[in-house]
Amino acid sequence: MTQEPPRQPWLHDLDITVLGTATCVSGADGDLGDSPASGLYVDDRRVVRDLRLSYDGHRPVRLTSRAVGHRADSYLVARMLGPLGADPTVTVRRTRTLVGLGAEELLVVSSSAQEPIGTTLTVEIGGDGLDLASVKAGGDSPGLLPARATTPGRGEWRDGSHVTRVTAPGATSCVLDSGALALSWEIDVEPGAPVEVGFAVEARRLHPTPFDPGSGALLVDWSAFRVQADDRRLDLTVDTSVLDLTGLLQTDPLDHDDVYLGAGSPWYLTLFGRDSIWAARFGLPLGTQLAGGTLRSLARRQGRQHDLATAEEPGKIVHEVRRADPDGTAGSHALPPVYYGTVDATPLWVLLLHDAWRWGLPTAQVAALDPALEAAVRWIRDSVSASDDGLLRYNDHTGRGLSNQGWKDSHDAMRRRDGSIAVSPIALLEVQGYAVQAARAAADLLGNSDSWEHRAPDQVAGLLAWADDLEARVRERFWVTDAEGPYLAMALDRDGQPVDGVASNMGHVVGTGLLTPDEDVLVARRLTSPDLLGQFGIGTLGRANPAYNPIGYHTGSVWVHDSTIGVRGLAAAGQDAAAARTLRALLEGAMHVDFRFPELYAADPALATPAPYPASCRPQAWSAASALAMVTSILGLEPDLPAGRVRLRPLRPSPVGAVSVTGLRLGAGSLSVSLDAEGHVLDVEAPAGLEVEVTGA
Repeated sequence: MTQEPPRQPWLHDLDITVLGTATCVSGADGDLGDSPASGLYVDDRRVVRDLRLSYDGHRPVRLTSRAVGHRADSYLVARMLGPLGADPTVTVRRTRTLVGLGAEELLVVSSSAQEPIGTTLTVEIGGDGLDLASVKAGGDSPGLLPARATTPGRGEWRDGSHVTRVTAPGATSCVLDSGALALSWEIDVEPGAPVEVGFAVEARRLHPTPFDPGSGALLVDWSAFRVQADDRRLDLTVDTSVLDLTGLLQTDPLDHDDVYLGAGSPWYLTLFGRDSIWAARFGLPLGTQLAGGTLRSLARRQGRQHDLATAEEPGKIVHEVRRADPDGTAGSHALPPVYYGTVDATPLWVLLLHDAWRWGLPTAQVAALDPALEAAVRWIRDSVSASDDGLLRYNDHTGRGLSNQGWKDSHDAMRRRDGSIAVSPIALLEVQGYAVQAARAAADLLGNSDSWEHRAPDQVAGLLAWADDLEARVRERFWVTDAEGPYLAMALDRDGQPVDGVASNMGHVVGTGLLTPDEDVLVARRLTSPDLLGQFGIGTLGRANPAYNPIGYHTGSVWVHDSTIGVRGLAAAGQDAAAARTLRALLEGAMHVDFRFPELYAADPALATPAPYPASCRPQAWSAASALAMVTSILGLEPDLPAGRVRLRPLRPSPVGAVSVTGLRLGAGSLSVSLDAEGHVLDVEAPAGLEVEVTGA
């Protein structure tokens, strides 16, 4: 019999919580072990594989559950307890909260039966120590590690990286034949008198691994950012997203004063150049601390040398950083622990620096990043110069790295109109746009920096001329036409031919200044055509393409951050109706995913609700941060603190009705804005000395 190949486990019907480098993937009833992906992971290691709750040998039945940020709640019924009848009488509220490098769990048993109820609660718990990469690859569990009961209500087991300890006050404990630790409580529940029991799990590191949660390092309370709109879907999405972003925060092990966002749980809970940058850009309404920490964390790892194996090059911003095994190797990860195979993170880093400066990142922090900025700009320009056609291209030279190195990095993402796959080296449309914007952003920084005064004029002029030249090449070579009219190809292939599948890539350049106003209109029409914009967002690939797959990773699915970038660009281009349609589609999607955006979902017209991409991370940093970018797009918010002003050009009419936003951080102060349903500004409270300009019809 042929053995079935291993497959990546799915997550779509599981609850996920996260706090720094700890994440818990559980069934909706709170149990672990019924799915190959479930577990409590710390430092990319599954320290708990099985955790099952029972009463008198029966498992309670879930009625409802919710997971957000670092907390999961399940409401369960113990059907076999209490008198027979249609109404359940004994319930269990189960709350799991991630704390440090572990979790605390509270069980509250309540009864409405006429007589006292006696039962034995049992929790069976154990770990296998499997590394996350092996779980993701569909690897088999090695079996539970042998546990030992140390004292009543206490036990532990050990893998190669951690000692995992369980503490359960009031419980008795024993070790089962399977190796699991069994914790039991004998309880009597009086009517109307709930009984509480609980336990805690803590993983202690055997080797120094200074990746820690970053929420405790925040200097500003993110919960002060509040939105109230007539369309309450926006409020709920923002509230959920801020909690998830707080859980995804990590401190930089090279400097614990700096924080960044892990890209997503559970598969990408680490520093990712592109993802962490976009999330920090979207997250600027929460203040500049995240942006500053992200910039510095990436600058510390900026390329210094040429290394073919890791794709490192001088000035290049890293793609991802993984925790290496104690021997310094990548373990089960296919890529090196520090990998630079990304073409877009470097220009995006420059754009984050520019954005953060305009949002009020202290001048001293901006100036301290001068060397990293110069190195990044040099890498962009040198890479363009090295190509035959003056475009920024990528190519994996090892055969072991990522074959596609833009944000659509799956092997089959680059599709021509006939559905065929384009061949590298590829020049992505959006990356050329990022490069043009980065050159102009660097020129703006240079022109306003006292520390560069002696050489800024020549550099500014040179950067602006370079950006103009690249812009002209893009506008000359990327426009193509089909039966619906002109549109922008997603890329040029190895031979310089357009990769002309209709795709969402063009949404990354609309409203950026790369295009003329008339060209922005053409892009707006195509982005919001039925081929791309559905009821839940913009598809990654047009539905008319033979390769279209509504649940393909980059071949038709909807990525929330991708659609949100489109919203930002459409709003900036003055395409209010198109921006509003897209934003409302995303909010419709949010309503169907419990206001907790996943990494991506399927949104085919035949579907009444978004269908989850089964292996999608949830939460995902740039998806969660998209809710904040939606708010700034509705307001048309453009801070420029170095110039002492902030501009507002709200979408008109407002796509969410009347809306009030408080706690927007600008530098050391905060901004509050209220709009009516037509998008007119009713009230503004801005930091002292900041001029507010309201523009638009």
